[in-house]
Amino acid sequence: MNVTVRPAGRIRGTVHVPGDKSISHRAAIFNSIADGEAEIRGFLQGDDCLATVECMRALGADLLLDEAGTLRVRGVGFRGLKEPETVLDAQNSGTTMRLLTGLLAGQPFFSVLTGDESLRRRPMARVLQPLRAMGATCLARDQDYAPIGILGGGLFGCSYRTPVASAQVKSSLILAALYADSASTIIEPSVSRDHTERMLRAMGAHVMADGTTIHVSPAESLDAVDLRVPGDISAAAFWMVLAAAHPDAEITLPAVGINPTRTGVIEALRAMGAAIEVTEERNWGGEPVADITVRSAGLTGAEFGGQTVLSAMDEVPVLAVAAALAKGRTVIRDAEELRVKESDRIATVVAGLRRMGVEVEERPDGMVIEGAGRLQGTVLDSDADHRLAMAWAVAGLVAGGETVVAGSEAVDISYPEFWRELRALGADVVA
Repeated sequence: MNVTVRPAGRIRGTVHVPGDKSISHRAAIFNSIADGEAEIRGFLQGDDCLATVECMRALGADLLLDEAGTLRVRGVGFRGLKEPETVLDAQNSGTTMRLLTGLLAGQPFFSVLTGDESLRRRPMARVLQPLRAMGATCLARDQDYAPIGILGGGLFGCSYRTPVASAQVKSSLILAALYADSASTIIEPSVSRDHTERMLRAMGAHVMADGTTIHVSPAESLDAVDLRVPGDISAAAFWMVLAAAHPDAEITLPAVGINPTRTGVIEALRAMGAAIEVTEERNWGGEPVADITVRSAGLTGAEFGGQTVLSAMDEVPVLAVAAALAKGRTVIRDAEELRVKESDRIATVVAGLRRMGVEVEERPDGMVIEGAGRLQGTVLDSDADHRLAMAWAVAGLVAGGETVVAGSEAVDISYPEFWRELRALGADVVA
């Protein structure tokens, strides 16, 4: 489906972003293997998280999601999962596939995980290789692409150094380590998002972090926990960039998660001169939450890499839009992980910005953007990537002329209400 976006003269409003996608996935999975019942308010009802819900149902857990976004989970206990009668479909969700691969490695039965065409092209060797070293039998297509067959159980404790800092890889190994016969140590090159460690500790697991080293002890049980899911900062990033880059805008985002492993987008925008106010900081079940207000500001180019980019990896596409509208040069580096997302986000972002008249140099681990201060409306394809679809919509609101976003339905993966929220802010959006 195509959506046409026209420049907006004035943007004002409050946007309640959907529940955090990473936390929603983990709340559904972890409570499914816990003792007791849990109520998860603000669960993200996007396609990715719904795929996780369906997979856990197929494994025997009882999950009920109402229209208000409250997920009720009746866990089957730590060793209560059952062998699925059919193939588990992760659809487009890398989080679902990678976390469930680790969980299923610890189960004494056979299971098969697959996904859509895009997910079947994403690398799974980074989780399968260490799981095999722990004793799981994992079969996959050439170079470890899905579908994946897993015969789990009988896992050994391990000490493993991950080649990349990835919360999905780390979480997969932590889940497997909970079922191992002895303690495990997982070492990352730098700190990735830590929602798994926080939630599992709240459920009674012995998962301790010491900088980039995670120590995991085998578990016998987990306790179900009620959760209120914070707003997703990755979803909030689109509104932050829109407000900062637009000449006449102010947007308030209540109750957004500001976990320090996720706030690179705020750091990056502030380095570019964005006017961002963070207020009413509080804690929801071990996760820091705050209200965020962003106002128009003259942005300037900056250089990002290292931990800032790692903690803003999903936000790089829309940060690139901000860079295109800033004055001066922006350098984004250490983002090679974008090559293996739903699309090659480095190549697709570079191609899209060039179509909008921006001078961009593509690099193996990022890009160099010469801020044009303006964009030219054009036709842009989402490449079935939800974050690209939303980034192009933001670009269209500050571009000259019309911008057509092809494949606009991709937003349903993480933000089904995105187009409605745009219109509510006064944007001219026509499907």
